[in-house]
This record gives sequence, structure tokens and C-alpha cells, in this order.
Amino acid sequence: MSSIGELRTLTKSMRQRGEKTREKMPDNKAGFLFLLPWLIGLVCITIGPMVASLYLSLTDYNLLQPPQFVGLKNYLDMFDDPRLWNSLRVTVIYVVVGVPLQLLLALGIALVLNRGMRGLAFYRSIMYLPSLLGGSVAVAVLWRQVFGSAGLVNSLLAVFGVQGPGWISSPDTALSTIILLHIWTFGSPMIIFLAGLRQIPGQYYEAAEVDGAGPARRFFEITLPLLSPVIFFNLVLQIIFAFQSFTQAFIVSGGTGGPADSTLFFTLYLYQQGFGNFNMGYASAMAWFLLLIVAAFTAVNFWLSRYWVFYEEG
Repeated sequence: MSSIGELRTLTKSMRQRGEKTREKMPDNKAGFLFLLPWLIGLVCITIGPMVASLYLSLTDYNLLQPPQFVGLKNYLDMFDDPRLWNSLRVTVIYVVVGVPLQLLLALGIALVLNRGMRGLAFYRSIMYLPSLLGGSVAVAVLWRQVFGSAGLVNSLLAVFGVQGPGWISSPDTALSTIILLHIWTFGSPMIIFLAGLRQIPGQYYEAAEVDGAGPARRFFEITLPLLSPVIFFNLVLQIIFAFQSFTQAFIVSGGTGGPADSTLFFTLYLYQQGFGNFNMGYASAMAWFLLLIVAAFTAVNFWLSRYWVFYEEG
């Protein structure tokens, strides 16, 4: 009987302990309820379309008939598509030239604004404005008018007696005008650079100045090393955004990628295949190919970062 009583006492003690444990454990139901819209969006808007796109990349699908499974045919057809490789070449030139120049301009403006001038908030807003408008259709149309044969640029050159070329109608200069538009939208990386500059302790500059270091040496020995994580972040982010550029090339070239495919971005050619030729299977395969290219560029950047990105704890 004593053993039965001890068992009952032990069971009661364990039950009470479990109730206390449940009381201490937080109730996560409310948190999961608030996360539910995001989870639904993640599955229905991101993961679901990605899985569907991966399946369509293995099919022959023209939007009018049910998709027919063809395996890796769409991926193999890319090797025999000269326009695809030309579009990739144009996109890589756009990224390799436009992104570094944009970051250099953004860093330069951030250094000027970091000097503590009056009306900093106003200037910062003005400088950020192009980033808000740079990807819009309206700015792309305006850019086409500015660099047209009778546009603002050629009108200014005519004042000095210079006959300007057809900037967007010549294969030699059409891509340069779009790169210039990309450089002009430097506001977003500039704000990030400015925030990074504000985090650098001022005593570093004071100590270097006492030791006789000039402005150039302070910039290369203090600013750049301590700002390298921010530079790396901006670099990776802007490369990803640049590979996805579409609106500028579509509007400036009228959706053709001309002249002579000089502004045929990879995304624009993907659009032509999917919504122009109704070759959705091939367009889906191109999208996954672009994903691999962006991932490769990102991986290379992370690998190279060990040689030039410095952290304070390192």
C-alpha cells in the first residue's frame, strides 16, 4: 500500500511540475497567426511559382496547349542560340561597367555629404530621388527623349557647333546611354555608404592627423578598410539588381533590344521568348540559367571578399 501511495504522490508531483512548465512556456499561437499571411505569400507567390517555373523549363509550353515534357531540351537549345549569348554579353558589360561606376559616384557623394554640411537632410533626399525614379517607365521615356537625335544632349552640343550622334539609334552608343542611366540612380548605395561612414569612430582620424597623415592616406588607410563590409554589401546587392534590369532597355529600345541587339538585355530576350514568341518553356529555362549566373557572380564575390573585406574583430 505504501508503494501505491508513493506512486500516486510521484504522479501528482509530475503532473504539477508539467503544469508549471506549461505555464512558463510562451504561447506562440499569436506569433504564428501574425506570420500566417507571410507564410501564405511565401508559398503561393515565391516558392510555388519557382517550382512551377522549374517544371515548365522541362516542357514545351506555348500558353495555348498543355505543356509537353521534353526534359533538358530547352537547356541544350541555349548552346545553339546566338541571340541568347549576345544578350548575356550585353548584360555582363552593363553590370561590369555600370555597377563599379555607380558605386564610385555613390561613395564620392556620400563622402561629400558626410562632412556635416547644413541642410544635409535636404541634399540627401535630392540625391536619393533618382533611385526612386530610375526604374520607372516615365524616367526611361524621358531618357529616350534626352538622348534622341533632336534631344536635349544634341541641342546643347549644337550650341557649341558640335553635331551630336544618334545616341540611342547607334549600336556604338545605345548601351552607353543605358549604363549612364544606371549610374545616375546612385541614391540607394549612397545612403548605405553614408550610414557606414557615420559608424567610423572619429578618433581614428584624429590620431592619424596627429601622426601627420594627409587626407589621401586617411582615406586609404582608415576609411576604405573600415568601410569595406559596406562596399561589399553594396557590390553584391547592385550586381543582383543590375542583372535583373529590364525597364530601361525595353523603353529605350522600344522593346526590340536594338539597334542591332546592342541593348538586348538577358531579361529583355527572356521577355521576348516568353511573351513575344509564347515559348514559355524556353523562357523558364532562361530564368533558371540567369539564377545560376547571378549565384555564380555572388559566390565569386564572397570568395574574393576574404582578400579585401576587413572586419574590426579580424
